[in-house]
Amino acid sequence: MKQQQRHGLLPTENHDELARETFVRALKSHISTEVTPGVRELYAHRVLPRYQQEMGVPPRDRETVRRAMEPEPYYQLWSSVRRASQDLLWNVVADSIGRQLDDLRARAERTGRTLGSLELDPDFVLPWYFWGIDIHAMPGGYRGEYVPGDVTAGALYDRGVYVYAMGQMGELNDDYGQSVVNNYLKTVHKDFRPRRILEIGCGVGNSTLPYVDAYPEAEVHGIDVGAALLRYAHGRAESLGRKVHFAQRNGEDTGFPSGHFDLVVSHILLHEMPPEAVRAVLRECHRLLAPGGMMIHADFPGYAGLDPLVQFLIDWDTWNNNEPFWGPMRDMDLVQAARDAGFTGDCTELSCKRECVEEVSTPTGRVLQSGERRSSGTLALLVGRR
Repeated sequence: MKQQQRHGLLPTENHDELARETFVRALKSHISTEVTPGVRELYAHRVLPRYQQEMGVPPRDRETVRRAMEPEPYYQLWSSVRRASQDLLWNVVADSIGRQLDDLRARAERTGRTLGSLELDPDFVLPWYFWGIDIHAMPGGYRGEYVPGDVTAGALYDRGVYVYAMGQMGELNDDYGQSVVNNYLKTVHKDFRPRRILEIGCGVGNSTLPYVDAYPEAEVHGIDVGAALLRYAHGRAESLGRKVHFAQRNGEDTGFPSGHFDLVVSHILLHEMPPEAVRAVLRECHRLLAPGGMMIHADFPGYAGLDPLVQFLIDWDTWNNNEPFWGPMRDMDLVQAARDAGFTGDCTELSCKRECVEEVSTPTGRVLQSGERRSSGTLALLVGRR
């Protein structure tokens, strides 16, 4: 695995921490290649025949498969070690960050605001769906903040994602932003020149910076709910020489003027939100876009067309990895939700070459950055034109 690209806020690992990270990667790889296939074998040779014998038909949906699989010891083993590997990942990275947190905070404070800006709201009200659970089982989730000027959540996410993906997200974890820019915008909309760009749910800015590079004349903004994420994102962008305006705002009600942006994007955000919040974000996107503007939400494909076993395996995260909206988002008709939000088929001349609302798929940067092609390496894009 290539080393993650260094920047001003990235934690550094000592010998023991690197060894522990290597173990976690090896464990995750072993589970994926050696243990997970046994779950499919278990279903094919024991659970499915038994269910068909008892019921006369195969399981009709993923919930039926889940109820049939959960009592099986092998499935329980697989599920347990998979979750344990996730907890180990965060423990290893958190220990490394804890050792150097004071230095990371100091580095963030020294960054200043020479290029972009950072706006935090001391009275910000966190959406309810981020309070009750640590998303991805990441300690503190996106909301974690423990000391003044904390950057723990950002450092955890930046390093944790790199270790989790084994470098497949690229040296700057910018796979998703690069994918939307290079595999969609620059190929399908070559003449599109946004003046103002907003990323909703920007996290540490890993998917934000590709838009700065792709559209150097544009004013780029990133918003998120976590102050510690945004402090880290700002320091990271500044150290990498990228100008971004970061702000602590809710994607359901951003507070920006109507028609203020030409491009509004998100990357793997929608599955972190309940369906009613997704619909609110889509309505807000419609309000924020100027005439001729575009929204693009990149997330994982829905369940439509997948057999119940595949859905069940994917849906493991909903039940076991602190991703309660992973399944509900995949069940949504996002195209209809976008139409309900105002993205109708009444296109202007600028946009009537394509549907005003569409779902497309594009290979992710995993193909571009790692040289590998995987079945999981596909993003579903929800695209809407104003």
